[in-house]
Amino acid sequence: MTPGIRHRLTKTDNIQPLPKRGPKKTKPKPDTFEPKPNNCEKVAIARLSELKPGADVAFKAILSARFCAAIWSHISDCDETFNYWEPLHFLVYSHGLQTWEYSPEFALRSYTYLLFHAVPAWFYNILFHPNPMLVFYFVRCLLGLCCAVMEAYFYRAVCREFGVQIGRIWLIFQLFSAGMFTAGTALLPSTFSMYFSCASLACWWHQKYPLAIFFVAISTILGWPFAAVLSLPLCYDVLVIQKKYRLFAFWAGISGSTILLPMVSIDSNYFGKLTIAPLNMVLYNVFTSHGPNLYGTEPWTYYFINGFLNYNIVWVLALVTPLVLFIVHLVVPAKITPTLYLPYYLSLGPLYIWLLIFMVQPHKEERFLYPIYPMISLCGAISVDAIQKLLYRLRVAVKPFPPGSHYLDHTMWVVGIVMILPSILGLSRVASLYYNYHAPMDVMIELNTFHLEQNHSPNVRYNVCVGKDWYRFPGSFFLPAPNFRLRFLKSEFKGMLPAYYEESINGTKIVHDYFNDMNQENEAMYFNYTKCHFLFDLDVGKETELEPNYAKNTKEWTTVKSIPFLNAEKSQAIYRAFFIPYISDRYVEYGQFNLLKRKKFNMN
Repeated sequence: MTPGIRHRLTKTDNIQPLPKRGPKKTKPKPDTFEPKPNNCEKVAIARLSELKPGADVAFKAILSARFCAAIWSHISDCDETFNYWEPLHFLVYSHGLQTWEYSPEFALRSYTYLLFHAVPAWFYNILFHPNPMLVFYFVRCLLGLCCAVMEAYFYRAVCREFGVQIGRIWLIFQLFSAGMFTAGTALLPSTFSMYFSCASLACWWHQKYPLAIFFVAISTILGWPFAAVLSLPLCYDVLVIQKKYRLFAFWAGISGSTILLPMVSIDSNYFGKLTIAPLNMVLYNVFTSHGPNLYGTEPWTYYFINGFLNYNIVWVLALVTPLVLFIVHLVVPAKITPTLYLPYYLSLGPLYIWLLIFMVQPHKEERFLYPIYPMISLCGAISVDAIQKLLYRLRVAVKPFPPGSHYLDHTMWVVGIVMILPSILGLSRVASLYYNYHAPMDVMIELNTFHLEQNHSPNVRYNVCVGKDWYRFPGSFFLPAPNFRLRFLKSEFKGMLPAYYEESINGTKIVHDYFNDMNQENEAMYFNYTKCHFLFDLDVGKETELEPNYAKNTKEWTTVKSIPFLNAEKSQAIYRAFFIPYISDRYVEYGQFNLLKRKKFNMN
């Protein structure tokens, strides 16, 4: 009988409590604390074991879902494009766009993080010389693989610490989560931190403290420095409860030095000066007068709405988990601890600490919740299991069941409903994201056919221009050849735009005077409209002097490709958020995302 199955049984199973966990006690072997099960227990245990997917099955299922996301999900955040895909393109192809955060003057981002993705991409490009788009999807598939490995290990830890029943529910929630569809393969430090923060939690629940500390260091130093908040319950457990001061100090020192020292060396080489990128990030966001609040400020309701879009009722269940567990503690008598080692307030603490901190910050973005996405599914699964116990207890109070009855025998209908409904809503959200917002990537794929045409000249620098829709551009990996460049046209946007790296061996070390850290517009970024060969533009029926409807100018432009793109202002919220076949189309309106080609090319 495995611990993950044993501790989910109820009082009626007559199982004795586990010994109290103390700071000096070692983990007992299973046969030292598990009483011999009776016949009823054996039947329940055998049934649960048969229904538990193994880690290999879970890995294959999750990997399939992540590969689907790698191919079909769009880039939802321009920060991902210009702060990560573009510098990555520069590392692989020696040209790409640079943001002010990569300017040596500010040095907020780390090239070490990018190199983890650039090295396999560079080898793939050298060996097979593929179209740059294939390199893009290759990197995405690698991210999907890393995510699936993390989730499979996390699944094992959940089954061990919280029980097989909760593990099964968690797995379904993860597979059909719209949030994981977006986050799992994103090239973002917050996604990277999700991988290693959740791996750290899994190691913690397995009592593998050195590896847990090491993963925290990777998540915080290489990924996102603010992810250190997620390790507070681990630190409390190791230092305060177990008093493992030497272990913590030794492995924190080893982990920090083996990660930070090479990182500082690599980044200092790229920036041309001593650079500690995580420190610069913290100093800018916390200790400047404006912090990150120059843009992206949202009301306090933002994360509540965003959480529901990505996790629907699972998000609601996760928010009420502490309340549900408190009611269970009062109503349902139990002689055993509900978890294997840790109390709920410690094991689930990272989620609620994170929410408490980030919900009060004015600057809010969807990607800020990525590190806790698997924890949302976990807390949702725990709430479902707790509700099952409450319903079983209420039913027993009215009419007792025969001796040896198990709560799962009479409440599995709850699991069925709660698994099916979030899965349908999750798939509906994924379909909405694809149908409504995937047009920019599809349009840019069409551009890749141009360099195969006879009138394409490899000696001409082709300018692909963007105006108001600059933030929807998916990246230089979608440009077909090295002689294509992205150019920015003046629009109503008045903020700071990226600029191309200097294409030299010291390109990352050069300080450009047009960058600033106040998101202030610089006219030097704008390109001459008459020199554009292609134009990337969304037509939603609105135009201004700076943002005309270029597609109407048929004397200058030919429409190469036009794909529907959601017009959010003229669409009803619920139907643009979730795709309902045969119904959504009645309540949403679409504009046209156009790829335009100039009729008469300037070949100079």
